[in-house]
Amino acid sequence: MKKIVCTVAAALLPCGTASAQDAYVIGVSAAMTGPVAPNYAPVVEAMKAYLEHVNGRGGVNGKPVRVVVLDDQAQPSRAATNSKQLLAQDKVAMLLNVSLSSTYAPMIAESKRAGVPLFFAGAVCPKETYPPADPLQFCSTAFGANLDSQAALAFVRSNSREPVRLGLAAMAIPIARAEIDYAEELSKTLGMAPVEKQISPPPAPDYTPFATKLKEANPNWVWSWSPWVSQVRIFEAMRRLGWSGRYVTWAHLNAEEELARIRDGEFYVIGTNAFMEDSLPVHAEIRAIAARSRLDYPVSYLTEGFVAGLVVETALRNTAWPPTPEKVVNAMNHLKVDLRGLRGGPLEWTKDNHFRTRQYYRVWRWDPASNRIVRAQDWQAIDVKR
Repeated sequence: MKKIVCTVAAALLPCGTASAQDAYVIGVSAAMTGPVAPNYAPVVEAMKAYLEHVNGRGGVNGKPVRVVVLDDQAQPSRAATNSKQLLAQDKVAMLLNVSLSSTYAPMIAESKRAGVPLFFAGAVCPKETYPPADPLQFCSTAFGANLDSQAALAFVRSNSREPVRLGLAAMAIPIARAEIDYAEELSKTLGMAPVEKQISPPPAPDYTPFATKLKEANPNWVWSWSPWVSQVRIFEAMRRLGWSGRYVTWAHLNAEEELARIRDGEFYVIGTNAFMEDSLPVHAEIRAIAARSRLDYPVSYLTEGFVAGLVVETALRNTAWPPTPEKVVNAMNHLKVDLRGLRGGPLEWTKDNHFRTRQYYRVWRWDPASNRIVRAQDWQAIDVKR
């Protein structure tokens, strides 16, 4: 187990001196290294950079925010050990998961045992954050189970003149597999014909066998919902095999950069974070903070982490000193965060809804004619109800 950072309170206190008594302390278990780290480590680094910026402006309610990060390498056993250490030794008032869904169960168990809120920030939102929400589970991550498939398949249906023959692809991790199973059943209610579903290991050394089975089923659309490595390598393998259909997948952190690399006009990404090409004022702030913190990741990877930072800042600002897990939960139960254009609207949590009250989706693709990324669909809202 590796402790990645001791504090983001450097502007106010020497590293390592911020204690539970003089700082708001939050703990993170994240896939900072390992095969899936590119999907998760940038979220943590961006969140830390934003909270360093907050500390430089005087902190939250006059107190610094201390962030303790432990690397779980996307391994459930490490996530369990990390959670125990963060709760017992670091006495965190909020626990964060930024890792694969396979790490959820042990962290949820430790969160419930300690009565400390568990915030999924960069990790896919579990259904337990939807209404009626689990009392201790919260999520700000752009992607969410079921809603993403609803939005993606609605896009497919509205952009298809011919009957849809749908291929489905996912990585063999719990939430991804459940989501693609859900999409398969949903597609039937929308008049689509699911023709093949492939589940690849996390990650596979060669995606050609999975791509081959999908291609042989002759889909005209494929919907994939998994970590980026699985999504894009299956697509690229299908193209090498001569498949010419349309492929829609989730817009992970690297989607903006990857669209420009792949340059395929029928490769679509759907997501809820604005792209950096929008050049909003908040994007200029992200660039400045990233440069000051000397982050190694492209700025297009950082939006998710800044959203998490804004959520942490707002929740703690609404938590009276001294903080306790109970006070933090109460603040998170009545939360509205201005995301300043990073998404289609604010992020709002209620006591019964720890996902958000409204989710906004955009779709992008590469346009060969103009040689740039374009919007295939602007913001479309889905009200989150159960």
